Amino acid sequence: MAKSKSKNVERLRRHARVRKTISGSAECPRLNVFRSNAHIHAQIIDDLSGKTLVACSSVSLKLTNGSNVEAAKTVGTKIAELALASNIENVVFDRGGYVYHGRVKALADAAREAGLRF
Repeated sequence: MAKSKSKNVERLRRHARVRKTISGSAECPRLNVFRSNAHIHAQIIDDLSGKTLVACSSVSLKLTNGSNVEAAKTVGTKIAELALASNIENVVFDRGGYVYHGRVKALADAAREAGLRF
């Protein structure tokens, strides 16, 4: 019998597979998404220098419920505002091994509507 792996182990394997091809640079950094059961986080990362340029989360925004689509939209809008204030217009989207659906899609759509291009 095959040993069953946890969902997070499988997600990390998917994320590592995608990260082989996706990388952020100073000109076009990477927008990474992490979602937990209670919150959602987004970071814009320059992989060449290994630095986080902009970060935002439902925790930092002090949202009462950080695990719904409305919270993801709020975080997406805020990360785009912070990125545009830091002169970042183009990013590469990294869904973090999650399915592009629900909260991840809501965050990406909100960031696009707020002016971020990817």
